[in-house]
Amino acid sequence: MSAAGAIAAASVGRLRTGVRRPFSEYGRGLIIRCHSSGMTLDNINRAAVDRIIRVDHAGEYGANRIYAGQMAVLGRTSVGPVIQKMWDQEKNHLKKFNELMIAFRVRPTVLMPLWNVAGFALGAGTALLGKEGAMACTVAVEESIANHYNNQIRMLMEEDPEKYEELLQVIKQFRDEELEHHDTGLDHDAELLRVPPCMLDHTLPSSTSQPFVLRRLPRMPC
Repeated sequence: MSAAGAIAAASVGRLRTGVRRPFSEYGRGLIIRCHSSGMTLDNINRAAVDRIIRVDHAGEYGANRIYAGQMAVLGRTSVGPVIQKMWDQEKNHLKKFNELMIAFRVRPTVLMPLWNVAGFALGAGTALLGKEGAMACTVAVEESIANHYNNQIRMLMEEDPEKYEELLQVIKQFRDEELEHHDTGLDHDAELLRVPPCMLDHTLPSSTSQPFVLRRLPRMPC
């Protein structure tokens, strides 16, 4: 087994403080009508919105490929339904950002082919470590994504919360769902995984496969 399976092990720290909010607070079936909140192509910060949509689209695409890789390995095990449920929500996230890409005429990142292969390899590789490996990957990746969404929420709130109201609702909803995935990973033994740091020497090239998630690895001696 390649040590690439160790790329995204768990973060032991919780992101959330306070009481957890349910999905229903934001609504599962939220539909974007950007013009209703005054958000048009002419009056928005195009550079910022382009960047948000492009990056979020790439992130959700990568998350989908990670879950696809996990399901290829663990789909027929007892944890398969848990992974499938999270993947189904990620599919909805990607569908929404596909719609936003068209609505705001945003081009996808040129790195999509890379995320296609690397995401699947990451998901399958961590799943080969067992349930704990897959869930550790989920915790690390979802923590990174949720932090990213929080930064976007702060930026849009500072610029004009009324103008970006419905985009903010979408990002908040997806942020909360990513946090639920994070907590699901912790509930399914993500913290039991410990990876020797020497295994990282044989991972994919650092320029493409050692982002935030590598810094979240729970370490043990080689």
